[in-house]
Amino acid sequence: MFLTLALFRKGIPGKQWIGKYRRPRPVTWQMKRNMLVHLEREAENEYWLSRPYMNLEQERGHAAQRRNMMWMKIKAERQAKFPEHKYIADHLNHLNTTKTWSS
Repeated sequence: MFLTLALFRKGIPGKQWIGKYRRPRPVTWQMKRNMLVHLEREAENEYWLSRPYMNLEQERGHAAQRRNMMWMKIKAERQAKFPEHKYIADHLNHLNTTKTWSS
């Protein structure tokens, strides 16, 4: 006899597929086939990931130049957004109209 029918006379309260007293789903042949396909795909991915494309000598420092170029590009973009330097002499230059040097 199904346990939920014994516990709940009129059926399963709430969602029947989740919870402590859920109704178990029957395992079908499609589910088994899909799981086998999934496991085979995962095994193939693990196989290819376990074999590196480059050896350690080739891998050491292979992206240093590209990384440096990217950093210089980011640095240039930051400097382009930054306003130019302003000097106090430029702001107060209009006050020098009557200034004379006397010795």
